[in-house]
Amino acid sequence: MVLKRILRVYLIIGRTFNYWITPLFTGILILMLRLFVGIGRILDNMFYSDLKKEIKNPIVIVGNPRSGTTFLHRFLIKQNLGSGSQLWQMIYPSVLIQKLVKPILPLLEVISPARHHSTKAHKTSLTSIETDDVSLLFRYLDGFFFYGFFLTFDKEDLFHWVDPKVNDKTERDFKWFESMWKRNLITNKGKRYIGKLFSLSSNLPQFQKKYPDAKILYMLRDPLSVIPSGLSLVTGVLDKKFNFWSLDDEIQKRFIQRLYSALVELLNRFHDDWVNNKIDKEKVFIVRFDSMMYHFDTLMDDILNFIDIEKDSILEKEIQDTAESQKAFKSGHKYDLSKFGLTEDQIKKDCKNIYKTFID
Repeated sequence: MVLKRILRVYLIIGRTFNYWITPLFTGILILMLRLFVGIGRILDNMFYSDLKKEIKNPIVIVGNPRSGTTFLHRFLIKQNLGSGSQLWQMIYPSVLIQKLVKPILPLLEVISPARHHSTKAHKTSLTSIETDDVSLLFRYLDGFFFYGFFLTFDKEDLFHWVDPKVNDKTERDFKWFESMWKRNLITNKGKRYIGKLFSLSSNLPQFQKKYPDAKILYMLRDPLSVIPSGLSLVTGVLDKKFNFWSLDDEIQKRFIQRLYSALVELLNRFHDDWVNNKIDKEKVFIVRFDSMMYHFDTLMDDILNFIDIEKDSILEKEIQDTAESQKAFKSGHKYDLSKFGLTEDQIKKDCKNIYKTFID
């Protein structure tokens, strides 16, 4: 199956962007990296007994891209309330390899995939705390990142390749996340993991079965804002790397429509699991974007209570300072519905259940 995905993405990149040679060299480098990391991971098991311990009481932030997940994720980790994964740690998920790589990180920034990321959304580098979903792209060339940035360009709709309802890889993915989390806790000298997985919107009940003690922070933002902002984020990365907006109009339209449908689907699947009581609601806290922007101090009191953390004077000051800066913050990430061929009525219709249950 991995070979099938490799061949498909090679053909997609070639046919869409006319890149036929450079992907071959990239592929060879990735294979060498996997071999290198694989050896390191085997050796990890010989030297680190903590890898046999279970992950306990993780905090996981869930929600569509551009719903405020990155801000909250980084804030919690910055306050030393837990540890997350930096981008370089997901590329090199081996404790021993990380010890070797860490000194040369400034040099590796030159070839980092983060250099294609738009800084208008948020700053990204190898040492930035990032979503754990991206690790599936590095490990298996799979997952929602794989779909969102590559499979959406194919003439055939390949959403079923990553749809857990059709092609369930939950057991594989959760096993991988746990393996990576344990290693990064060792490297970061952390005790409690704070993750960010937007893909859990589609299979949160399964995650709660595996980690019944996990605390979930679900980020909720008006679809009229979060969906076009998410589209702008992805197309911005693709435009920086592949000149997306210079592609044929038909290719642009097909890509945007598929990515739009996937973003809407993530919202609706969480909603369906929520209203049908498939989710343990006592372990889920709904974080509203507007509250995070304008009532951050009050919101953080509720979040800290939910994740069982007591606030000290230092944390109190950080929260108050952040609350003030949040109120004055103006995003540099602009978007226009018409640019994506969307209308307010269409989004409200496709997300009517979200508005009915959570917003209206």
